[in-house]
Amino acid sequence: MSKEYETVIGLEVHVELATKTKIFCGCSTAFGGAPNTHTCPVCTGMPGSLPVLNKQVVEYAMAVGLATNCEITRHCKFDRKNYFYPDNPQNYQISQLYLPICRNGYVEIETGKLSVNEKNAGKTESGEVKRKRVGIHEIHMEEDAGKLIHDEWGDCSLVDYNRSGVPLIEIVSEPDMRSAEEVIAYLEKLRMFVQYLGASDCKLEEGSMRADVNLSVREVGSEKFGTRTEMKNLNSFTSIQHAIAGERERQIDILESGGTVIQETRRWDDTKSESYAMRSKEDAQDYRYFPDPDLIPIDISDEWIEKVKASAPEFRPEKMERYKTEYGIPDYDIELITATKKTADIFEEATKLCGQPKKVSNWLMVETMRLLKEKNMDAEDIVFSPAHLADLINLVDKKVINNNTAKQVFEVMFENDTDPVKYVEENGLKQENDTGAIKGICEQVIADNPASVADYKGGKQKAIGFLVGQVMKQAKGKADPGTVNQLLKELLDQA
Repeated sequence: MSKEYETVIGLEVHVELATKTKIFCGCSTAFGGAPNTHTCPVCTGMPGSLPVLNKQVVEYAMAVGLATNCEITRHCKFDRKNYFYPDNPQNYQISQLYLPICRNGYVEIETGKLSVNEKNAGKTESGEVKRKRVGIHEIHMEEDAGKLIHDEWGDCSLVDYNRSGVPLIEIVSEPDMRSAEEVIAYLEKLRMFVQYLGASDCKLEEGSMRADVNLSVREVGSEKFGTRTEMKNLNSFTSIQHAIAGERERQIDILESGGTVIQETRRWDDTKSESYAMRSKEDAQDYRYFPDPDLIPIDISDEWIEKVKASAPEFRPEKMERYKTEYGIPDYDIELITATKKTADIFEEATKLCGQPKKVSNWLMVETMRLLKEKNMDAEDIVFSPAHLADLINLVDKKVINNNTAKQVFEVMFENDTDPVKYVEENGLKQENDTGAIKGICEQVIADNPASVADYKGGKQKAIGFLVGQVMKQAKGKADPGTVNQLLKELLDQA
């Protein structure tokens, strides 16, 4: 490569809103219904059907706009975006072009640590974390299209209109990002705001958060933007990172060989680690936008905005500060727990019930995170209740069960929110707290394992671990390991 190139990236992020019904009709937005069962004449584009705006969609859009420092458009309206595609039954999409509900916002992101030179240049007040402001051009409301299902066996395509009319907001950034790291930091910040607001679960794998990447390259030092392409079909942060790296390399190769980058829409194939052209990139005039004649404009009063502001939750930064003083748990714990509103809510409620913030934190950070990773789940998929987590902690504190048994019970609880108190009772898992009985088992184990006893007396402290294991095995895991350890040491020292 003979020249140095800079990547210029802007994002169009579609967020599926968590309303119970669609944006312009009363059909359910529930995910996973049988094909074409959540439909009506409005969302399937039947002639003569008229849309009625869902007020909750407007309030969610305003809430996200306020959280991202946007100006709220007091008088906004809907427009028709005209195009033909089989998953678009009306032959137009209701969106907002001329007067979107939110404009001119920004999100501040943090990406890594500053170098010595950057610190000396005074790039940040703290002198440590890189901070950058990514501009938000606009946020607009629109309806989703249906879903095409390509049947290779039948050599045909089927269409499911369940998703048609599901409410979306599209968050359009300025081309302010320069790397995949900045893109992921921006998306994580957006997802945090939206999840904390309860506006969406933002599950990329289910399509409730989708990002289209607009990317171009230019020579370092140039002020002129290069020709951009739009990358679609990105349903994970990993795919986004791969697509950015792949498209950057593709465009640089074209320029280095004397070619010209074409403005087009491309689809990323993560399995092949390459993209391919879908169609030439359209401009607004290609869609023949015009105001939707069936929907009246929306007038947003100061009172309405204040009401939405008042309903805003405590966001992560404020929550993190409060946790330091109120719960006294380490910063590392706070960082992980507040990463999602779901885990933060479980932590607060469980702590309120059992009064053990550090123990609640440990269960969330260790066992919960382990199982989420093993099962490839998001925190939003957690089903166990804070009350049951508090009950489990109390069972251990009261020595009804030991930690090993608690981990087994937690795995069952994690799957289907099983009541741990009932489960322990029904499955005979209560800890053996009869010291006499445990002592008898310890004596038997000592008698049966003279070699290990000799090792222990010879200074090999690890030998007692084997003996503890043998006692726990004979006690069927129901003894308290601490008590077993203490009794064994007492007996061995007496022998």
